[in-house]
Amino acid sequence: MTQTIRVDIVSAEAEIFSGDATMVVATGELGELGITPRHAPLITRLKPGHVDVLLANGERQQFYVSGGILEVQPQVITVLADTAARAADLDEASAQRAKKEAEEALANRTDAMEIAEAQAKLAEAMAQLQALERMRKNLKH
Repeated sequence: MTQTIRVDIVSAEAEIFSGDATMVVATGELGELGITPRHAPLITRLKPGHVDVLLANGERQQFYVSGGILEVQPQVITVLADTAARAADLDEASAQRAKKEAEEALANRTDAMEIAEAQAKLAEAMAQLQALERMRKNLKH
């Protein structure tokens, strides 16, 4: 029998995923994390990006998070995000528009606050586009 660990992905709006997995991959502040059952307890901040959940049947569930907190306990992995969505639900056209708007805001910058806000929006749009690209690559395999 394959060992699994419970995974809960929750956003401010709703629970996005709850189930058992053999592995979770997420983008932490210091790089990509791979978490399997019996992983040492851990709490880390997540960068905007992907969270991949590998189920016991080999199926891969892919999600996008705008950042947040990942907590690993002996029996459960919890992802708490301001915004989270299944990668398949992301709208590429919206992400491309947001990227373009952020790039324009950076080009027309006027003060430090506007620059920081535009950089954050650009990072989020880029993370969404990367999650979509990652999902496409995994569908081809």
